Amino acid sequence: MKKNRTIDRRKFIQSLSTSAFGLASVRVFPSEKTAWNRGENAFGLSGKSNTSHDAGWQIGIGKAVITPTNGVWLAGYGRKRVADGKIHDLWAKVIALKDAVGRRVVLVTTDHMGMSKTIYERLFRVVQQEFGLARSEFMLAFSHNHCGPCLEDDLVDYYPSDEKQRAQVIEYTAWMEKKVVAAVAEALANWQDCALLHGEGTCSFAVNRRDNKEAEVPEMLAKGLPLKGAVDHYVPVLAAKAPGGHYLAVLFGYACHPTTLDFTTWCGDYPGFAQINLEENYPGTAAMFFNACGGDQNPLPRRKVELCKKYGEMLSTAVEEVLRTNMQSISPVLSPAFSYVDLAYEELVDLEKLKPIASGSRPLQARWANRMIKKIEAGEKFSNRYPFPVQAWKMGKELLFIGMGGEAVVDYSLRFKQEFPQRTWVCGYANYMAAYIPSRRVWEEGGYEGGPHLDEYGHPAWRWSGDIEDRIAGAVAKTVKQTQDTG
Repeated sequence: MKKNRTIDRRKFIQSLSTSAFGLASVRVFPSEKTAWNRGENAFGLSGKSNTSHDAGWQIGIGKAVITPTNGVWLAGYGRKRVADGKIHDLWAKVIALKDAVGRRVVLVTTDHMGMSKTIYERLFRVVQQEFGLARSEFMLAFSHNHCGPCLEDDLVDYYPSDEKQRAQVIEYTAWMEKKVVAAVAEALANWQDCALLHGEGTCSFAVNRRDNKEAEVPEMLAKGLPLKGAVDHYVPVLAAKAPGGHYLAVLFGYACHPTTLDFTTWCGDYPGFAQINLEENYPGTAAMFFNACGGDQNPLPRRKVELCKKYGEMLSTAVEEVLRTNMQSISPVLSPAFSYVDLAYEELVDLEKLKPIASGSRPLQARWANRMIKKIEAGEKFSNRYPFPVQAWKMGKELLFIGMGGEAVVDYSLRFKQEFPQRTWVCGYANYMAAYIPSRRVWEEGGYEGGPHLDEYGHPAWRWSGDIEDRIAGAVAKTVKQTQDTG
């Protein structure tokens, strides 16, 4: 019975990802004309739009270069990777939104691989104290870029770090946090009137890495053979348009690992190139990226800079096509909510099972096991629950933006788009990096994203409990209801 239920669920998810829900088309105006000739209003919106939505929003924008200047290593891949230069700078970017009654939310996006709970909590305490932001009003989103720097308390056992490198990581993290806070202050000090618009396009380079062998993908693509597995090729686009008709900011997302590159040069991977393209093509616009539920998605083929540029161009082109369509305006009402849900572990570690791992041949697991042993011998009692962050921002009646901590697989995005009536977007790398977040389907299938991998993320366990999707879905539904109750 369990096997049949898993197969049925898998077919359901794949039918969503390959149907109109997963490959929505984008309609583009046949020609570019001036806003005046098109009969648009002061915000550059068509007269067919609901003009009551066109006013009432304000936006603040902040930016900071966060490219390391010390000797911190590059994050990802579990190796010592010393930087040898940069292709382009890394950024922290901020948009603050204010609705018609003055309610605010702040989104920070960064070109980092992961964000630890330590950093998130530290940043939240500062923005709460300095700017009066509630937890529900602040979201920290990281692109999961593997050509960015290591950060404090993120994947602490993953790298073969020595004391000097750990000091460099702490030094960079403190410097970066000050940059982020300054960018938030900049955004909150410089409000501009705007219309807020939303739309969606598609982009096709993300491949389900669980169901397609990387070495076989180039030949399959060359032959036009269909790839397997669930995908989410949506490109969500949120745009802020000034009264003069130009774009102040463009926030866009995509569900895919930024792992095109595997070298020792600072770079924002395909999201970095996409943002650069948009800011060059729309001067004066702040382009910002969020990673959707791409935990089981890779850009394939990969490992070449020209492919990274190609994917960045594909993504920015998809965004520009959306910007040229008749995007839908959003009424100026914000309703944010935040909650934690306790995720259960399948089994906690103990000394008996840790000791052979601590002296084993796998360096990462040995470092983790030895750290866990020290904690146990020091008298620490591990909790069998982990606090997982869930966030929701309802924007008017038109858009629901959900934030989830960790590397959620694509099933979550496909599910929530079906469960909620308004247009729904899911940011899968929000606030801090919990670990891979499997759906029930992926958990039952096992493999890297669904199996015993929590040791890599520093948890005192190997695997989540099998009810992880039910727990998260219940928390998301509860959090979304809170936005409806307060909106």
